[in-house]
Amino acid sequence: MPAILRIIKPLVDLGVTLLLWIYYILGYIVFFSPFYVGAFFFARNREPAFQKLNHMFYKSFFMLVQSITPGLLIRIDQRIRSIRSSVVVCNHISYLDPILLVSLLERQKTVVKGRFFELPVFGWILRESGYIPSTMDQEFSPLMMERLGGISDFLSSGGNLFIFPEGHRSRDGKLGPLNKGAFTIAKRCRAPIAVLRVRNTDMLFTPGKFLFNTCIPNTIEVELLGQILHPDDDYSISGMMEQASFLFANKLRLT
Repeated sequence: MPAILRIIKPLVDLGVTLLLWIYYILGYIVFFSPFYVGAFFFARNREPAFQKLNHMFYKSFFMLVQSITPGLLIRIDQRIRSIRSSVVVCNHISYLDPILLVSLLERQKTVVKGRFFELPVFGWILRESGYIPSTMDQEFSPLMMERLGGISDFLSSGGNLFIFPEGHRSRDGKLGPLNKGAFTIAKRCRAPIAVLRVRNTDMLFTPGKFLFNTCIPNTIEVELLGQILHPDDDYSISGMMEQASFLFANKLRLT
């Protein structure tokens, strides 16, 4: 890295980070809060209205990310935008991954840590969007069970449930063991499984770091690796997990 870039890079990292956090916070309050309030009071069905607003907000967020981050490109497999009525499983390498998937899927639900439901404003948006708390503690277990009970109807109506089956972010980029929860839901609901792979979000927003990493060549990619189309009675949960693991592993060998 040239000496001048080594001097400039920390300033650009700080500037990009501040701009993105300002937009992330003020974007909700200034630009999008009137639409959320309008959806709360006037939408015929709040959940899809809130999910669409989430999609629009994060789509605008990543447009800003790409426009102000030197060296960054974002490439999206266009087939992802047409996914419907599916359980979407994806590897997980950065805090950016879930909001990136929300920006790609207009109708979406996901599993969110229970503590986020306690936050002001953000927790209200999570609840009204129909997202699912991951905790089984006394406070949130009734909501979790209610939301899981309605997943079949949500999927059959065209919505997507996305889950990171590793259960946590990978620190080294390698795929960890897959949990069976997403595959159990897909089998129970007879919903197809879409297997996605995200790359290089951890280069932009590295686990354990506060500042965005700019001024380096970086291409974030989200790719549809394949689909398990008919997880009916002939498909075992372990068999579906093996197919998903094969799709991930095959792609990792080729890159």
